[in-house]
Parts: sequence; C-alpha cells; structure tokens
Amino acid sequence: MSACLEGRRGWFLPWTVAFGVMLGMGSPAQAESDEALQEWQGPTAGWRYHGFGTWAEEARVAYPTPPIDRGAQRGRTLIEGRLAAQGERRPRHTLAVNGNPMPLLTDAEGRFARPYAFGAGSNSVAVVNDEGETLKQVQFYEANALRTPARIRVVLAWDDPGAELDLHILTPDGQHAYWADPVMSNGGGLDVDSVDGPGPEMFTMTAPLRGLYSVYVNYWGNYGAGGYNFDEDSNEQEMITTRVSLVFNENTINERRETFVVPLRGIGDLQLIKSFRY
Repeated sequence: MSACLEGRRGWFLPWTVAFGVMLGMGSPAQAESDEALQEWQGPTAGWRYHGFGTWAEEARVAYPTPPIDRGAQRGRTLIEGRLAAQGERRPRHTLAVNGNPMPLLTDAEGRFARPYAFGAGSNSVAVVNDEGETLKQVQFYEANALRTPARIRVVLAWDDPGAELDLHILTPDGQHAYWADPVMSNGGGLDVDSVDGPGPEMFTMTAPLRGLYSVYVNYWGNYGAGGYNFDEDSNEQEMITTRVSLVFNENTINERRETFVVPLRGIGDLQLIKSFRY
C-alpha cells in the first residue's frame, strides 16, 4: 500500500491535476474544450442557495444508475454533462469535486450524471481528461448555511467499473457503516446510492465523535450484464487499483487530506487503509 499520487497513465495523472485545480494552480494544459466536452448542464458558477425553488426536492436519475434504488437522490446536486461519444474505448476522464478526484463514467453517448451533497461555502467541480487537460472548471458559493460541510469525508474510487468494491467504516461508538447498513444513528453514514455498482463510494460525517475510526476496503465481487457474480475473470483488469481519500474539515481553512493508493487482486481481499483519532 502506498500513500502516493503517481501511477499508471490514464487515471493517476489526472489525480495530481485535480489536486492542483483544488489549490487554484490550474492544469499543465488548461483549456475548456467544446470538442471533448459537448454539453454541461450543471452545476453553474456563481452564487446559489440550495432549496430555493422546487428543483432540490425532485428525485433525479443518476448515471451510472445504481443496480439497487435506495431512494436517496432527493436534496442533492447532479453534476451533469456529455462528453464526445467514443463508445466503449473512451479514454479515462476524471471528475474532481472539491479536490476529490474520481473516475468519470459515461454511457455510450458520453452522458454522465453524478449526485453530490455540497456543503455551505465555496465548492468546485472540474472535468479532466487523460492528458491532464481541464475540460471544464466551475466554482460556486453555496449560501445555505444549513448545508453543513463534512468534517470527515472518505472517498473510495477504483479503476474497473466491472468490480464491486465496498467501503467499511468503524466509528468510536462501535458502529459499522457498510453496504448492508449504510446509515448510522450517530449522524454519519455512506451515500446510500453509491454502495451498489461502479462507485465511487463516499462516507460523510458532519459532527464527528471523538475517538478512534478505522477505514477498510473490501473487494466483494464483480458486476456485469448478468448482475453480481464472483467470477474473477469477468472484470476488465487483473488487478484493481483503488484510491482512498481521507478529507478532514472540508472547505475550511483547517482542511487536511490524506491519499492512499491500494492494489486489490482477488475477490474477498480486505485491506485496512487507516485507523485514526479525531
């Protein structure tokens, strides 16, 4: 296991670019390309107040569509757009949200729709291609103070959409958040519509308990046209490369983050990523 940002071209390079975008440094070749990014539906730049109007209460459809509808799309913002259609051979693009990079999956027509719960204050969204070029970058200010920023956020992303990986979080009071029991009574929990399918998976806690937390990743199985399976030959890659981001006090002057790049080779692999005290 390594806490680094270097690796294979095609997915790891944009991670470093995304971190630079978060810091305001831009990318090595920053250019909004209408040819590559043909449509951007939102979010839009500027000022907004979440909940103003009826759009925030509407249930929205995300892509990739989770195999199980757990009904948590309400009250969140969809990051929506369309890349130039290139079929199944599309180069890997990266979506960076507040500096958290994750693979950007699309349908055959290049469309994507990713739900995200933004906190109050300044937020950023960027789309980066496999060459490190920023195709789109949006900065907006969420004025609704009730949209509490995450004090602890854990993001699990991986490079094979055919693999089903799971994030497991243990909290100081002994609770365990994972796909079968994603929401905790202490206010923390997994984004329940991300625990099925190609991810990324995300854990958020806005008022953390003091004490010891543990973060695990499990290679549970694979997912394909026939549903879930445990055939190790059915996924796209021999080794699944995961990226786990731990973000503390997101979008504040006290923000701190750690990144871990972890390979998983076999179904059933369970890896302790980090134990930490808050």
